[in-house]
Formats: sequence, C-alpha cells, structure tokens
Amino acid sequence: MSKQETPKIAYRFGDGVYLNITNRCPNLCAFCIKTKWHMDFHGNNLNLQGNEPTAGEVVAALDEELKKAPFKEVVFCGYGEPTMRLDVLLFTAQTLKGWMAQAKYPPFQIRLNTNGLGNLINHKNIVPELRRVIDVVNVSLNAQNETVWRQIVRPAAGYEDGYEAVKTFLRDCAQAGFARVVASCVDQTGADAAAVEKIAKEAGAEFYLRSFLDAQN
Repeated sequence: MSKQETPKIAYRFGDGVYLNITNRCPNLCAFCIKTKWHMDFHGNNLNLQGNEPTAGEVVAALDEELKKAPFKEVVFCGYGEPTMRLDVLLFTAQTLKGWMAQAKYPPFQIRLNTNGLGNLINHKNIVPELRRVIDVVNVSLNAQNETVWRQIVRPAAGYEDGYEAVKTFLRDCAQAGFARVVASCVDQTGADAAAVEKIAKEAGAEFYLRSFLDAQN
C-alpha cells in the first residue's frame, strides 16, 4: 500500500485535527459517505479496512500531526462512531489533557462528534467519563421523532429504539457542564429542522443545521 493509500488516523480539516479511530457504527445514515462505499475525505483515505489503531498508535499519529502546523481543536470523528471504542477515546483525550497541562501545544479544545448512542453501545452512562476529558460534544440528533429517526439513520438491529436514548444522552450532556453541547440535523433528509431545533433547545443544547452537501463530502 502506497503512502497516499495508507489509511489516516489523524487528518486535518480547517483549524482542526480529526481522529479516525473506527469505521464501525450502529447506524447507516442515508446521508453518510459510507453509503457510496468511498471513504475518502479531501484526499485522506479513512477506510481502516477493519484494522483499528491501538491507543498507542492513535496517540503517536496525533502527536506527529500536531507538530506540523497550528490547530485550534482535536476532534474525534472519522467515518465511524468514536464511542464504539470508548477506552481508546478516553485514553487519547486524557493524554491530550496531559499535554495541555504541560503546555506542550498552544491551548486547544477537544471535541467529540457522536450519534448519541454511546450509552447503549457501552451499556452504561458514559457522560461522566466524557465530561472529564472532552470539552465540546456534538450530537447528531437528526430527527424530530423516532419514526423519522429510523428512516434517516437506519439503525442496526438492537438499536431500533435508540432515539429516546439519543435525546437522554443529549440532555445529560447539556446538564453535565461541558463547555458546549450542540445538537445537529442534516437538511434535505426529511427531518423537520425547526422541530429538531426545539427539542435541542429544550434539552439545553445549541442547534446546528448541517448542509446535506457537506455531509456528502
């Protein structure tokens, strides 16, 4: 495999360094790039092909990338659900907090982009653990009710009733004291964005409407 084809663990986008720690996800969202079977993001190959990096490999790749240029945030994202690998996520974020305490890099924030199913995935409330090492949580709410949610995110068996768990996770995060908690929705998917925004604000979160075109890139 050539250097260009090697899957990226850490990659850049805007002012952020993004971490691709898994391609696994209990959802197969209608707008997700994975529905095209092409997991490239701005020239970065994010297809891990089942070879998920160890915590040590994630930290090493991250340290190497952070040295290259200035950045404002580190984001757990990729083309998979980061909470599928909670231990790796927490270890990496704790390492980042340590680097921040040592002033190894200029101040930055740590963000988690999640589908909100982390409690179901890990069979426990993960919010307290996240709160210790994550600054910003972006939850993909995506729908105003469970019926529309199922149609848009197409959850795997065992997660069909996950919409209420996502709302509970969002509310718990909003009450936990993170620097920011944002609920997002993708336009042009059939969701009622105004209704989703109302749910987000009632939970105590900010709201962000994502462009369908951006979700496809």
